[in-house]
Amino acid sequence: MGSQTHTRSWAEVYQAFKNPKVIALLFLGLSAGIPILLIFSTLSVWLREAGVSRATIGFFSWAALGYAFKFIWAPLIDKLPVPILSQILGRRRAWLLVSQFLIILSLLLMATSDPNQSLATLATFAVFLGFSSATQDIVVDAYRIEVADTDLQGIMSSAYIAGYRIGMLVAGAGALELAGFFDGGNGYDLAAWSKTYMAMAIVMVIGVVTTLIISEPKSVTQNDAHLKSSSDYFQFLGCFLCATGAFIVVFLISAGAVDIAKTRLTNDLFVASRLANFMVETVRLSFAVIGAALMCYILITTKFVPKNVITETYLGPFTDFFKRYGKTALLILALVSTYRIADVLMGVMANVFYIDLGFEKQEIGRVSKGFGLVMTIVGGFMGGALAVRYGIMKALMVGAVLAAASNLLFALLAIIGNDIIVLMVVISADNLSAGIASAAFVAYLSSLTSTSFTASQYALFSSIMVLLPKILAGYSGMMVESVGYEMFFIGTAAMGLPVLVLIYLVAISDRTV
Repeated sequence: MGSQTHTRSWAEVYQAFKNPKVIALLFLGLSAGIPILLIFSTLSVWLREAGVSRATIGFFSWAALGYAFKFIWAPLIDKLPVPILSQILGRRRAWLLVSQFLIILSLLLMATSDPNQSLATLATFAVFLGFSSATQDIVVDAYRIEVADTDLQGIMSSAYIAGYRIGMLVAGAGALELAGFFDGGNGYDLAAWSKTYMAMAIVMVIGVVTTLIISEPKSVTQNDAHLKSSSDYFQFLGCFLCATGAFIVVFLISAGAVDIAKTRLTNDLFVASRLANFMVETVRLSFAVIGAALMCYILITTKFVPKNVITETYLGPFTDFFKRYGKTALLILALVSTYRIADVLMGVMANVFYIDLGFEKQEIGRVSKGFGLVMTIVGGFMGGALAVRYGIMKALMVGAVLAAASNLLFALLAIIGNDIIVLMVVISADNLSAGIASAAFVAYLSSLTSTSFTASQYALFSSIMVLLPKILAGYSGMMVESVGYEMFFIGTAAMGLPVLVLIYLVAISDRTV
């Protein structure tokens, strides 16, 4: 089965950490970890200081849903080279460079935005950043799996997660420190946040330099054979662009219809209802997806694009996975979709929670950068080492237990209140558990992935991983306002219990523990 790994001695584990490929993944992980918090908790602090409500901040987290839907354009990364650039750098490195430049552009655009003048504009740029960052993740994940043997994936994952968490700390603690420095401790200052996001764009140069230094993986996916001719190339790209265009057109047209409907409604309570608005937006999104699917169907039936190219590209990863895992595949997908619920749901409100308790931005940043950084590095490498030494499933179980338990510490902090020592303990424990759980989980997802569909299949797994947690995270602000912080954190910890059952069931089916 895919999660089966060979255990190694501690000496072999130590030697594996010194592999140049592992070190490269540390820096690529840092590059991947920077953008996520800039559309997540750091942005939440910016919005909160600007006077945006907690409920709106919670909904704002949906700007990161690009991570949940990246499997839609992952096949392009598997199939299509970047013109000219791929001939110079290779397909993986070319896509990496393109995505990193898009991230830098997105950050600069966000730096020019003012949430008090146009919240929609800032949201648009945040969505653009989410799309660009998700694209980088697709390529980094494919590169990581292709550049090293299966036995090294646990160590590669730990280096990637350690770098990812360091990047998150740079964009979290580092950004808060910068924002506090630029505003001089005088409260909300738009210019301070603009300078902070410009600084984060500069930090992304680390990823660009790493991309230029590393070598291209030698492995080539089997599906490349379908796009050897230029006609296949342009037909496949044309199909994707037409489907994307249909999605955008239907979504924009439906926006006009919704506005007209609202002007004719007299029930102010219905119009103002957040739930009603969410349901309307869900219907709009559904119709847009149907429009895109219908466009693909028309292009296939008119033979604009060969049917085998589309079916192999989008159905191939699914059929390959179910063929390899059989009935156990459903248990695996349930585990993948729920493993990070406790962590993601809590994470949206974490920094808002600290602010509401009365902690200063710089206090939060310094604790995260100090204790949090050390525990993140330790946790990331512990997770990888445990996966290699004892097996991935045992490491997964340890990570899930710690992730749920750390949420209970947040409930304790909610009871105690503004206490810097307790804050240090909570942030340290959260970073340690997150590092262990994430490294083990990335190693597990990597073991499930077939090299025939590297980017597409891993993107599918990682999209499933965040889809449910991020949708629920959109309601985190409303949950806090309804039940308070203490019960909110206890509830998120309880959500981790079904995950333990799923790990046990998958492990029994897999026979690897």
